[in-house]
Amino acid sequence: MLDDFMVRAALAGLGVSIAAAPLGCFVVWRRMAYLGEATAHAAVLGVALALSFSLPLLPAIIAAALAMGLSVSLLRGRGYAMDTLLGVIAHTALAAGLVTVALLSDVRLDLNAFLFGDILAVTKSDLATIWIGGATILALMVWRWSALLVSTLNPDLAQASGIDPKREELWLTLAMALAVAVAIKVVGILLIAALLVIPAAGARPLARTPESMAFTAAIIGSTAALGGLGGAYWADTPAGPSIVCAAALIFVATAILGPIFRKG
Repeated sequence: MLDDFMVRAALAGLGVSIAAAPLGCFVVWRRMAYLGEATAHAAVLGVALALSFSLPLLPAIIAAALAMGLSVSLLRGRGYAMDTLLGVIAHTALAAGLVTVALLSDVRLDLNAFLFGDILAVTKSDLATIWIGGATILALMVWRWSALLVSTLNPDLAQASGIDPKREELWLTLAMALAVAVAIKVVGILLIAALLVIPAAGARPLARTPESMAFTAAIIGSTAALGGLGGAYWADTPAGPSIVCAAALIFVATAILGPIFRKG
């Protein structure tokens, strides 16, 4: 069954969508949609460093994304707004990564595959990486769910309860770094932020509890992955962008039908 490239692509899309769902909910709740994009941009620098020093790709991407998160945490208390810091660091990391790749004359790299994904080229080993990474993300989210939720909704209450909001933010950054690393093959660096935010935003009008929102986001993301793949196969369009477009269509539908659902 795994010898069929469409089956591998579908399983890869499902793995990323399910893992990204709870993360996307926290990004939406914290109003930090730009954090996902910044983390993804930092991954470009991670790819460049991995190629420069012959390092394994996955750890290098995670390290670069974590460095971005730590930089934001260290600089936030120095008079800069969060969106300003994320903008500076994200675009600097993206530009530095692209410049570094351009300087590697002895390395041939298909940047389009990293930037926009190449889900149809997912191998069995890629699939194992995606599902192991996704399972790790879900385990981390289950472990830190209550603490992350309290620190998101009320940082002062979290502090009074012995929960350090900054520590929980670092856990969230770690999970996002891992999500970006495993999602590169599916939708690419430039589109992973959309896969984090759009399903969660689409789930918001339909959910009555945080847990139901995460579950609904996983369903929306999975539906978008399968629908986008089907649409790409039928219309001969790029698979990664097609998945994001499918998620956007579901978001529009839930935005329209959400008030009706709540009344019912």
